Amino acid sequence: MTRVGIHDKGDLSIQELIEYIKANERFGEVGGVACFLGFVKGMIGEGKRVKDLELEAYKERAEEIFSQIAQDIRSRPGIVECLIHHVTGKLKLGDLIFVVMVAGRSRKDVFPALVEAVERAKREATIWKKETLESGESYWVEYGKE
Repeated sequence: MTRVGIHDKGDLSIQELIEYIKANERFGEVGGVACFLGFVKGMIGEGKRVKDLELEAYKERAEEIFSQIAQDIRSRPGIVECLIHHVTGKLKLGDLIFVVMVAGRSRKDVFPALVEAVERAKREATIWKKETLESGESYWVEYGKE
């Protein structure tokens, strides 16, 4: 596992991410890990029911962006590690899409850093999302703007 990544469905392991954090040479400083797990949700907007999603990424660029965000977060006082990982491909309801983990000295350090990392990754990533509704309608959505 690496600090950041774009993965195919089924290739992202939360346990491996935790092990990556625990292997950090500064893990002895860690008092907490905050985590955001994003999943495919079944409802959007005005009660529209989602059937599935298809996510595509400009992988190299997305990983560069994630790396820069992770580096910025790690430079904050009290932060030891930041991991950002995203899944692409055709996904069904309940599938894991997005994982961000921030490890640091305390909850006061990690929670604000986690929010920043999640919001920046959603806003800056080169990822596209196609939603297909149960009605059969499908369309591309600007990622992070939904």
